[in-house]
Amino acid sequence: MKPSTKFLPSRRALTAGLTALSLVAAAPAWAETLADALVAAYRTSNIIEQNRAVLRAADEDVATAVSTLRPVAAWALDVGYTNDLQNEGLRSFLGLNAQWTLLDFGRNRIGVDIAKETVLATRQSLIGVEQDVLLEAVRAYFVVRGQVENVAINENSVRVLSETLRAAQDQFDVGEVTRTDVAQAEARLAAARAGLAAAERELAVAREDYRAATGQYPGSLAAAPRGPALPRSIEEARAIAQRSHPSIRQAQFQARAADLQVTLAAAERMPTIIGRASVGIDEDGNDSSSVGVELNQTLYAGGRLSSLHRKSIAQRDAARSVLLQSSVNVVRDLGTAWAEIEVARAQISAAELEIEAATIAYDGVREEAKLGARTTLDVLDAEQELLDARGNRISAEARYQIAIYALLSSMGLLTAEQLGLGVPIYDPEGYYNAVKSAPLTSVQGESLDRVMKAIGRN
Repeated sequence: MKPSTKFLPSRRALTAGLTALSLVAAAPAWAETLADALVAAYRTSNIIEQNRAVLRAADEDVATAVSTLRPVAAWALDVGYTNDLQNEGLRSFLGLNAQWTLLDFGRNRIGVDIAKETVLATRQSLIGVEQDVLLEAVRAYFVVRGQVENVAINENSVRVLSETLRAAQDQFDVGEVTRTDVAQAEARLAAARAGLAAAERELAVAREDYRAATGQYPGSLAAAPRGPALPRSIEEARAIAQRSHPSIRQAQFQARAADLQVTLAAAERMPTIIGRASVGIDEDGNDSSSVGVELNQTLYAGGRLSSLHRKSIAQRDAARSVLLQSSVNVVRDLGTAWAEIEVARAQISAAELEIEAATIAYDGVREEAKLGARTTLDVLDAEQELLDARGNRISAEARYQIAIYALLSSMGLLTAEQLGLGVPIYDPEGYYNAVKSAPLTSVQGESLDRVMKAIGRN
């Protein structure tokens, strides 16, 4: 029996389905944009907030180190009962003591410098975390868009194949087609429904990832914006990364801190001069006071000082190795992102040619089927190839967009400030400037209150 064409998927049905897919990309004006997703991620990320708190703790280490350069004052009240041959009764003494390190051969000052280098390193760590958060938001955004379009493709396939099966069943009832034709349509429809279920599952997973990245579920997502300008060559990108990538800069500051630690360990062998003063009064009203200078130096500590010195040297060497490896890792990630962009571009071009060829093939197979030169299965296969080609185009576009922002991240440029997101930018120096001098006065306290309120609004 000549294969029937009356129940083949109509061109109108397929065209309507593919038009619906194009409307997915052309989202309405009120759709969420990529910038919206990035702003939401920046504002709601618990990881960013955690690392901001870590930075504020490092800022306080500077204040703690600064405090060692200042005098220390303390009061003490001593109350006790005495029972001996000369005195009996309740005895008490109230005293005020003060001491100030006059000379320590730079140990305390080195401690301040180490704390400052640690703050600078921690700031770079915060930038790195910010980049990771924003890149995850980019990935979540484009994965959701891709999965939405994949669901639309599979829904269209189910609609077209359902129409095909109904037509086949009608023709089989009047004896115009065989049971094989109906079975082929049933099998392909069942496969399409399974594909739709899988696509819907992937979309559900992508929506959860989007919520984790941005703090909210996605609505209708807008088409991808025009991509940011990229370097003209990979060499230019490497040069930018070497200057600005936060992991390299963090390792640089950590290496400087490690160098200072070696200097500090050597200075621990030097003497210390401390000035002391005290005043007091006992229960009888007798005053006492004293002023003095103490000079001390550790001569032998069981090898502890030598061990600490050697340890600091080893840690310095480790920090320098981390710096070198950070550069290696950044260059590797940058090369990977650059290659991914090139590959994705090629895949997009290939997918577009595939779509064009698959469309021509589908039209040709349908016409040949009308003449009896093709079977129902041939037409179904041609239709599936066209849908697969469109799915490949969607996947390649998502990979391309993600790779662009991964390249920005590998250069150290994927930050809210660099992207111009129009959101209040967290100022890492605000809190530092308020506490770096170890504030105690009310004026400085009020300044710190203002900083904390500003932090709460970011």
